[in-house]
Amino acid sequence: MSTLRDQLPWTSSPIIANAPMAGFAGGKLASTVTLAGGLGLVGGLFNMDDLRKELQVVSEALASDPILLSSKTVPVGVGLLPFVLKLDEVLPVIGEFRPAVVWLFAAKSLDDYTAWASAIRNVSPDSKIWIQVGSVSAALHIARTAAPDVFCLQGADAGGHGFEKGAGIISLLPEASDTLAKEGYSHIPLVASGGIVDGRGVAAALALGAQGVVMGTRFLASKEVAVHPNYQAAVLEAHDGGQVTTRSKLFDQLRGPNIWPELYDGRSLVVQSHKDYVNGVSLGDIQKLHKEAVGKDDRGFKTGLQGRAAIWAGTGVGLVKEVESAKVIVEGVRTEAKGILAKVARF
Repeated sequence: MSTLRDQLPWTSSPIIANAPMAGFAGGKLASTVTLAGGLGLVGGLFNMDDLRKELQVVSEALASDPILLSSKTVPVGVGLLPFVLKLDEVLPVIGEFRPAVVWLFAAKSLDDYTAWASAIRNVSPDSKIWIQVGSVSAALHIARTAAPDVFCLQGADAGGHGFEKGAGIISLLPEASDTLAKEGYSHIPLVASGGIVDGRGVAAALALGAQGVVMGTRFLASKEVAVHPNYQAAVLEAHDGGQVTTRSKLFDQLRGPNIWPELYDGRSLVVQSHKDYVNGVSLGDIQKLHKEAVGKDDRGFKTGLQGRAAIWAGTGVGLVKEVESAKVIVEGVRTEAKGILAKVARF
């Protein structure tokens, strides 16, 4: 049975990855996470030229490490959103850079992953296909049709986009693990995401059956993330994460019609736009105010939950209190998780 460490031989246990947050997770963040013994992921959005530039940043950052350079693939991952991308535009980039991981999330249909996985394997056979899901049924269907190398089980506490209807990883991950094993797919490693920001969350995820974890919100407070200062400040000041964040399709309607597939919504801080929505302000008026706000220097991001633009963050945001290097984050969380697991083993 293949383990996650087999697929990612440069990593240290427990394996920590940054989420492929499109627009936030670039080459600088991804390379720093990888050099710290984790899996760095670059988030791809619409423009493949931009993705090439970020992957070139990765290549330059890793150029001095002979161990990493000896790999058949570039030791980072690329996150892709099949519902907004054209496969024929993506494949040349994958074939050129050969990332260790190609992370797929949010296809228009679950069956679309089959074609994407097959095409990616054709142009980069050594790249591993990771697929992010938020339900047991979706995981089982994709296991049968697309044969992913890894599943990321994303719980409902996650920031940004995910399954509108879902569960936290404390129940999602064990049930998915049991169901996949029963159906003959126990060979597919699972990683966990959603509300994990420190070593305690990592230790819990490993106890639930994950072989690694993915953190997004924690890396919004990294020095290497590409984020507006006001956005980062809003993340740092947030507390009581289950109260100051919420899931809603509204956040994808702020700029106009929601382009995301029906299965998905997103979790953001409860910014002014959402407060207005709850108080009965019309969507048209909210969109008008949003358009005016994002044209200003602060791009609609404000502290005190006063902004108009969405500030994607998970329920673990209240535990994120300072900006640190991604290297410090990865190594610190890893050390904390090991200490907790050792302590628990003595009980």
